[in-house]
Amino acid sequence: MQKRRSSPLLTLNYFTDVRMHSLFVIFLLIAAWFVPLSSSSQVMNRNAQLITNSIDGQILFAPIDSSMTYLIDNTGVVNHTWSSSFLPGVAVVWLGDGTILRTIRVDVGPGGGGAGGGVQKVEWDGTVVWDFRYNTNGVLTHHDVKTLPNGNVLLIAWETKTRDEAIAAGRNPSNVWSSGLMPDHIIEVKPTGPTSGDIVWEWHIWDHLIQDYDPSKTNFGAVADHPELVDINYGVDLMSMVDWLHTNSVDYNEEFDQILLSIHNFNEIWVIDHSSTTEEATGHTGGNSGKGGDLLYRWGNPDAYRAGTATDQKFFGQHDATWIKPGCPGEGNILVFNNGANRPTGWYSSIDEIAPPVDASGNYYLESGSAYGPEAQTWIYTADPPQSFVAGILSGAERLQTGNTLICDGVAGRFFEVTPAGTTIWQYVNPYPTPSLNNVFKIIYIPPEAPPEPNVPNLDCSGSLSWTDVEPGATVIGTFQVHNIGDTGSLLNWTINGSSITWGTWSYIPQDGENLTPEEGPVIVQVSVIAPDEPDSDFEGYLRVENQQNPNDFNVIPVSLITPTQRHHVQGTFQESLLYKILRHSLISDLLFLRTLLINHRFLLN
Repeated sequence: MQKRRSSPLLTLNYFTDVRMHSLFVIFLLIAAWFVPLSSSSQVMNRNAQLITNSIDGQILFAPIDSSMTYLIDNTGVVNHTWSSSFLPGVAVVWLGDGTILRTIRVDVGPGGGGAGGGVQKVEWDGTVVWDFRYNTNGVLTHHDVKTLPNGNVLLIAWETKTRDEAIAAGRNPSNVWSSGLMPDHIIEVKPTGPTSGDIVWEWHIWDHLIQDYDPSKTNFGAVADHPELVDINYGVDLMSMVDWLHTNSVDYNEEFDQILLSIHNFNEIWVIDHSSTTEEATGHTGGNSGKGGDLLYRWGNPDAYRAGTATDQKFFGQHDATWIKPGCPGEGNILVFNNGANRPTGWYSSIDEIAPPVDASGNYYLESGSAYGPEAQTWIYTADPPQSFVAGILSGAERLQTGNTLICDGVAGRFFEVTPAGTTIWQYVNPYPTPSLNNVFKIIYIPPEAPPEPNVPNLDCSGSLSWTDVEPGATVIGTFQVHNIGDTGSLLNWTINGSSITWGTWSYIPQDGENLTPEEGPVIVQVSVIAPDEPDSDFEGYLRVENQQNPNDFNVIPVSLITPTQRHHVQGTFQESLLYKILRHSLISDLLFLRTLLINHRFLLN
């Protein structure tokens, strides 16, 4: 049985590209040898006058060329590591209670920079409690991952379209290679077992295309009149010829139930509606917005939808677009690491903050015939001089509650904190796995430990369900136990979710419970199963016992049932019949009677 373990060590709150094969990156890799390091666990270049305003928490990161994930404090000391058999694919997320969600690179499937193929949930002691793969039939997860309040997981993934499919969708044949095109889609996965998950929602950009190249196609139209759709003929540089969009980050806004994406090859960020159903997400109506899966907002390069020219472009190969979290200065604004590749004023990186034109209901204003606002960024960080800070790929940024901004220069493996005025007050250079091979997709800031919530329940289960040699159609009984191992006096509401099992007829006594305290001890659950009418079969599955107050707190109980083979069943019946006939034979009956008399006689003599 896979069991969720709690870590008493931590109760805290809550990463791309594989290096592009260019002379620029080669230069940076060579230069990295000369980055000064005082030691592998030392903080670098701290400003003594502003020390009290610097970060006071921990930083989580997974170096791209390492199978290890690191948790460091603000002095650079490594507090904890998680080892893996995989390189990251490429992000890692903090779930709290010592548990991380780490994308993995499985090296099976299509794709290039940022390729992944799976995600694992790993507890403090290194136990992998969930291992989900999405890397078959031409699909492959890549870059980023985001957890939702309900415990589900958002993943970015490529899908494969043939050359003929791309041309049929209106793509100029001159801009389609023989290998076809790889557009992106988003999936929401609900974990259902140690290695399984249900895709409960998905969105495909392929459902929201427009083009003005081929009038014979159904999606032919005026691109400028439809900013909610995406021009399939935009993006014809070398990278876009296969990996068309190269979406490299995903974020979620719980207030509006919306998803934010960074579209690297379009130099844009997009917002889509998550409140729609999967069916509505394929069309243009439905959801809170009433627009289905169409784009609700886009910003950074109005030339992509014919609402501006190259001179209006603001983003240049950007990464890590996120909404600034509640409680942080600028909350609700969007923060982006603007890598600056091919910036007309010179190649340098910046951190850009914008205030999107959104109302209290999550609707974005667009003046007819214009580009989406704002006209300019609200805040921009650049180095002095700007060209002294260049991260052409990777990288990210996060706004802190102090108003400072934590930045990851992913190419140099450098993490630093700046004030609103742009002063650097803290800096660290990653030495892992080596000082010359220290690239990082992005980093996650974990605030200082908060006081634990009182009376927090914690679900735990024990027992297993396994039956062998069960006659088809027979009823079997089993039990397991449900415990609350949380705080004294805490109340646990729990339920059994058997939706992943599609065989047999199941019943539970009880199926759920309320207000279970640790002091009450375990609840014994009796499970009754009517076996399927299929001989010579193995049936497997999982019961998921869930804490109704916390979607991340659940136990998975493996289940197995085996029915006997038809031959074994017939043979057993024949043997039973033969024995009955032997015992009923008159001679045998008389001999047995005589034996009984002799035994009784001996007993009386004694």
